[in-house]
Amino acid sequence: MIEFTLNKEPISYTGSDDLSLLTWLREEKGIVSPKDGCSGQGACGACLVEIDGKAVLSCRTPMKKLSRSRLVTIEGFDPILKDTLARAFVKKGAVQCGFCTPGFLSRTKILLEQNNSPTRDEIRKALAANLCRCTGYAKIIDAVILAAQSLRDKKEIKLNESGGIGKDRSKHDAYVTALGQRKFIDDMRFPEMVFGALKFSDHPRAKVLTIKIDKAENLPGVIRVFTAKDIPGERMTGVLHQDWPVMVLEGETTRYIGDVLAGVVASDKAIARKACDLIDVDYEVLEPVTDPVEAIKDKIKVHENGNLLAVSKFSRGGDIEEAFHLSHHVVSARYQTQLVEHAFLEPETAIARSCKTRSCKTKFYKNRGIQVYTQNQGIYEDRTAIAKILGLPKEQVIATLVPCGGAFGGKEDLTVQGHAALFCYHLNKPVKVSLSRDESIRMHPKRHPFVMDYKLGCDKTGKLTALSAEIIGDTGAYASLGGEVLNRAAGHAAGGYHVPVVAVVSKAVYTNNLPSGAMRGFGVNQVTYAMECMVDELCEKTGGNPWQFRYDNALKKGSMTATGQVLGDGVGLRDTLLAVKDEYEKARYAGLALAIKNIGFGNGLIDESEAEIEVVSDKKIILHHGWTEMGQGVDTISKQILCDILNSDNLDINDMDIEVVSSTDSEVVGGMTTASRGTFLLGNSLIMAAEKLKKELKTTSLANLAGKRFKGRWFCDWTTRPGKDVKNPLTHFAYGYAAQVVILDDKGRVDKVIAAHDGGRVINPTLFEGQVEGGVMMGLGYAFTEKLGLDHGYLKSSKMGKLGLPKIKSMPEIIVKAVEVKDPKGPFGAKGVGEIGLVPTAPAAINALYQFDKKRRYELPVGQRIR
Repeated sequence: MIEFTLNKEPISYTGSDDLSLLTWLREEKGIVSPKDGCSGQGACGACLVEIDGKAVLSCRTPMKKLSRSRLVTIEGFDPILKDTLARAFVKKGAVQCGFCTPGFLSRTKILLEQNNSPTRDEIRKALAANLCRCTGYAKIIDAVILAAQSLRDKKEIKLNESGGIGKDRSKHDAYVTALGQRKFIDDMRFPEMVFGALKFSDHPRAKVLTIKIDKAENLPGVIRVFTAKDIPGERMTGVLHQDWPVMVLEGETTRYIGDVLAGVVASDKAIARKACDLIDVDYEVLEPVTDPVEAIKDKIKVHENGNLLAVSKFSRGGDIEEAFHLSHHVVSARYQTQLVEHAFLEPETAIARSCKTRSCKTKFYKNRGIQVYTQNQGIYEDRTAIAKILGLPKEQVIATLVPCGGAFGGKEDLTVQGHAALFCYHLNKPVKVSLSRDESIRMHPKRHPFVMDYKLGCDKTGKLTALSAEIIGDTGAYASLGGEVLNRAAGHAAGGYHVPVVAVVSKAVYTNNLPSGAMRGFGVNQVTYAMECMVDELCEKTGGNPWQFRYDNALKKGSMTATGQVLGDGVGLRDTLLAVKDEYEKARYAGLALAIKNIGFGNGLIDESEAEIEVVSDKKIILHHGWTEMGQGVDTISKQILCDILNSDNLDINDMDIEVVSSTDSEVVGGMTTASRGTFLLGNSLIMAAEKLKKELKTTSLANLAGKRFKGRWFCDWTTRPGKDVKNPLTHFAYGYAAQVVILDDKGRVDKVIAAHDGGRVINPTLFEGQVEGGVMMGLGYAFTEKLGLDHGYLKSSKMGKLGLPKIKSMPEIIVKAVEVKDPKGPFGAKGVGEIGLVPTAPAAINALYQFDKKRRYELPVGQRIR
């Protein structure tokens, strides 16, 4: 027996000595404020608790170490201290996705009880082991300082729970999220719930001869083992191309180490995973193709039709070779970028259960369907894919969003949702399927590695004349969004510059590496790195000033992008350059880079969003939308838009209960939450819905409208695909713009980043800053340290601590400058800022390093410390 106290409650524990404290807290005590972000690797700090006054990682602590100890979780904090910490983190914008926040609060409590007035450096040291992928850490340090001040002064921190456009309204649900009270999917429980686990391929390319499941079936606690033969509907899935098997059949060839061969459902997680280990697979191991340049030759075919997934090719302005011949200066180089893991803090989890649906037309469970709780970035896409897998009409599948712990593009593809639904379909029980951290790294798509051959010319005055770019992207085993990523890269190949003559070709190539798909920036990061380094090198040849060279060539109203789109009103790129000029010119070692980033899908695809306001009573409304809240604040800006439109002398929206619902059961379409679309599309559709309600309120009261719904829809089908032969191509309906300066100290470390961003009208300044700061830190990681290593298709390591993720000690000073040039189509003139925050960071850092040591760097990451 092990005796200790939990939040002052005496505990006599008689279970396994080796059970992890995290598992005991979450599974046996129902205390879910400590989160499982790294599956026992001790790499993230999300599970942090206090034992005898010290910070301890509960995922690495066996129960046998608790004897006679005092264990404290957030639930046992002093009420005033707990409230103060939560309010400070909310007030300063330190809660984005919030998955990491309880761990930071626990660490902060311990710090402030030992030091009630810590310096910023002392805070960095105390929080050094905790990982946050969203905030960039600046807001977290600010929050700790505010909490310390509030506790010293014994003054309550006031939160701003009201306000419309331009106000620092507190983030929706941030307070309960900070305290670990808002549930993520893995925190959810249902009666009679069982647990699933997946068996993955051992090899990147191998013929599966036999899958032997008898040992797994006979393990006590196992309910059923599933293989591909148990799929009643379509076995192939994919966001745009259905080339990715839910499970691989015997006799087929695997394409990467994340292919699923079987699944197990058992009474608990541990048994399900143990059973997966007992599944024996006989393989004929085959040689994988892992070099995208070689893969184009099709000597080994990853897919039957060859390894070239997609090509984007266009030219404009005349003969490219003649343009280079007439140029006064020409530079060229090959640039290469790396495979990068998203490292969202919450690994993938889904729960499926049978439920009643609005319209059931088959005999499945006598008018009952499947409800899937998902954290993915597109609930309607999830519903469609799951319905196809189960062979059901989509009306019998409900996909309900549970706001997720970060995504960054890594949760656009289906991972465990289909498996959870399949298992539930057969068993008629609630089923939870979760990926461990190493399984998550193994399975979901990454940021594309690129090989880019660039050539850039200018005349003797420094005006750009010609650009050619040949881009190869390793899209890995399956299409995911690889074709669109390379298309987007091609469309942004010229960066933020007007170039008269352009020739671009990009290729998305299949290999047996991990799939690559959407990640924050969506191919624009890679080409911006190449283009901005080229611009710096070309400018040096002319003897010009890098700032002036950029200003003279930067896009403005009337300029053409790489695709030939002529920009109209709302171009703030030169304004961002002006905003950073003084800091850039004063610094000894400084690098500069510009960025342009699309808003919305564009490229000839349809962009649409609906929003619906349901009036419940004169005290409550429900906002229905189809977007994913993943830390960026889409639910918060929705409430701000409602307040701006509906507030009047007779109605104060701020005093109302506004519930936000994102579920396919509402039939309010949002589309994939990606491409910085949320604010722009949801904002516009919500304005339309709110204006309809406002019109009704002119003649009646809100109480009289109870039960009524008001829907708005924004729709765009007028963009064109790069290379399409039209007179005036409109590749995207809007863009965001940025200029960033990275300043190094005398040791070549990053001292400061100045980030000037034109996101149009800023709806929430604190959320805006947080998005940019988080992007900057991700961009610095991209430049200096982040890389997911592969060796012939196998992972070199699946450890989170080996990914090169920046932690709080790596954070330089980050100064964010909002440049508000309104977009004529945006809601209140807003654009979007979710992705562009990191697009110019890496090239600005690389250009700064050149100023420091005069060495050009043609490959990322550079492999040295940030700070």
